[in-house]
Amino acid sequence: MAIRQPVVSVLGHVDHGKTKLLDRIRGTSVQAREAGAITQHIGATEVPVEHIYKICANLIGGKKFDIPGLLFIDTPGHHSFVTLRARGGSLADLAVLVIDIREGLMPQTIESIRILRQYKTPFIIAMNKIDTIQGWICEDGRPFVLSEKAQQAHTLEAFSERMYKIMAQLAEEGISADRYDRIDDFTKAVALVPISAKEGEGIPDLMLMLIGLAQRFLERQLEKGEGPGKGTILEIKEEKGLGKTMDMILYSGTLKTGDTVALGTRGAPVITKVKAILKPKPLDEIRDPRDRFDSVKLLNAAAGVKISCQNMEGVIAGGPLRVVKGPNDPAVAELTEETSIKIETQEKGITIKADAIGSLEALAFEAKAAGIPIRKYGVGEITRRDVVEAAYGDKTHQVILGFNVVLSKDAEAELLNHSLLVITDQIVYKLIEDYQEWMDESKRRLDTDKRSEFPFPAKFKILPDCVFRVSKPAIVGVRVLAGRIRVGETLILRNGNDGGKIKSIHTGEDALKEAKQGEEVAVGIDGVTAGRQINEEDVIYVNLIASSLRQLAAMGLTDDEKAAMEETVAIKRKEEPFWGM
Repeated sequence: MAIRQPVVSVLGHVDHGKTKLLDRIRGTSVQAREAGAITQHIGATEVPVEHIYKICANLIGGKKFDIPGLLFIDTPGHHSFVTLRARGGSLADLAVLVIDIREGLMPQTIESIRILRQYKTPFIIAMNKIDTIQGWICEDGRPFVLSEKAQQAHTLEAFSERMYKIMAQLAEEGISADRYDRIDDFTKAVALVPISAKEGEGIPDLMLMLIGLAQRFLERQLEKGEGPGKGTILEIKEEKGLGKTMDMILYSGTLKTGDTVALGTRGAPVITKVKAILKPKPLDEIRDPRDRFDSVKLLNAAAGVKISCQNMEGVIAGGPLRVVKGPNDPAVAELTEETSIKIETQEKGITIKADAIGSLEALAFEAKAAGIPIRKYGVGEITRRDVVEAAYGDKTHQVILGFNVVLSKDAEAELLNHSLLVITDQIVYKLIEDYQEWMDESKRRLDTDKRSEFPFPAKFKILPDCVFRVSKPAIVGVRVLAGRIRVGETLILRNGNDGGKIKSIHTGEDALKEAKQGEEVAVGIDGVTAGRQINEEDVIYVNLIASSLRQLAAMGLTDDEKAAMEETVAIKRKEEPFWGM
C-alpha cells in the first residue's frame, strides 16, 4: 500500500519562530511579508522527500524513506490548530511545538500542549534560537549533533542550563522530554530538537526526526486511501480574478475538477461542484506563493490546495469537505453529523462562542473539565441576541466567554443595558482562568454582602496587659479568634450578660470597619467597664439574632465560625432553652 505524506502542524507561542522555521525549510521569506511579521492566516507547504534528502544529507547518507514528503501547516499562534479537524479529531498527523530557548514555556505554549493532548496528536519540540546563547558558533544548515562539537565548554553549559529549565517546565505540565539523540524509546518521551531557524542549525535533525517518526509509528495511519476525497477547509477568501476561493487540506482520497462535493456550514451542507483546483508548487506557500499555482485536474491526498466551487454560501473555516455522488449520498449525512456540535448543556450555565467548530469544542472541553456549566453555545461573533439571552440567567451565569471572536455593534450597544460579563481571549485556558477569578471575587463580594445583613458568628479574646482605657468607651487590645467583628455589633459575655457594643476598631492610627480572624486590634466598647463586666483574657462573642440561624447555617461557615455559633447558641439557651429553634 502506498503511503501519503503526513500533515505536520507547527504550533507555539507568538514570536517563537514558527514561520521563520518554515521559511528556512522551504527557502522562502513569507514571514517578512506578513503584517507585523506575525502570521495572520493558516498556510500550507508541501516539502518533497527529495528536498529532505538534500537538507539531511550529512545525517542520512544514502538512506531512503517510503514517506513521499511532509505537508506543513503554519498556524497564526496556537489557536487555529483547533479548527483543523478531521474525522472528529485533529487534522495533523504530527506536530512541531516551537519553544524559544530563552523564554521557555509561555501561555500559548501551554495552550498548545493542552490541545495536542486533547486530540492525542504526537509531537516533537523544536527548541529554537540556540544562536542567541552567548558564544554559540553557527554554521548555516549544520546538524545540531555536529554543531555541539564545535562549541566551547562555557557555551554548552549555558545551553544545557536553559534546556534543563525547559525540561523542568515541561515536567510540570506532565510531559517527559529529553534531547532527541538521548532517547531510547520515543513512545515514552517527547523529543527536544535544538535548532536555530535563523541560521538553519538543527533543521536537518528536526526534518530527520519528523520523517523517521512518521515512517516508524504512523505507517498504517498514512496508508494512501483511494476513493472519494475528504478534506478540511482552512479559509474562505476573495481572490483577484477567481472570486471566492477556499484554501483546504485534502487528507484522504482523491479530488477531481468537476466532482460534486458537500461543504460544511453552520446548518445543512452545501452541495456544489468543483470548478478549479489550484496547487502551489513544492516548497511554495498556499498563503503567499512566489510562483503561480498549477491548475490540476486530479489531486491525491495529502495536499494543501486552493479550490473554486460553484456555490460556497455559508461555508465555514474548519468545516469538512466530502466528495459525494449527490444530495442523497450517505456521506452527506456523515458530514452533517460531523459538523453538528455535540456540547453538553444545562438549564443553568454560561454562554460560550468561538470562531470555529473545533475551537468551540476545545472551549467546551476545558469548561467541562473546570466544572463550568454551559447553557448556550455557538460559532461566530457575539450577537445582540447572545447578550439578551445571557442577561436573564442567574447572576453567577450572566457571562459570555468568547474565543477568538468579537462583539457585533448591536451586541456592544445592548451590553450597556445589562450588568453582563463578557470575556474574550485567544487562549482557551486564559478564558477559563479569568472566569474562575471573577467567580471567586463574586463569591467573596456576595459573602461580604450576606455577612453585612445581620450579625455573623464571631468571638475575640481580650489580650493581657492591653487595657488602654477603662470605660466610656472601654478600649482594649483583642485577638479575633473566629469570624470577623464589625463596628456597631452588640456583644455577649460567656455568662450570658450584656457585653456592650463595638464603637470603634483601630490598628495603629488607622480606623477599621471590621477585623478578621487572626488579626490583633484595639477595640472601643461602649456600655461596659474594664475590670468589672470585662477583664483581660475574657472571650467575648458577637450577639446573634435568633431568626438568622438557619441562614447562617447555609452560608458555608468555616469550622471556627461554626464553633463560635454553637457556643453563642449554648450561651443564649442557658436563659431561653428554645432560643433560635
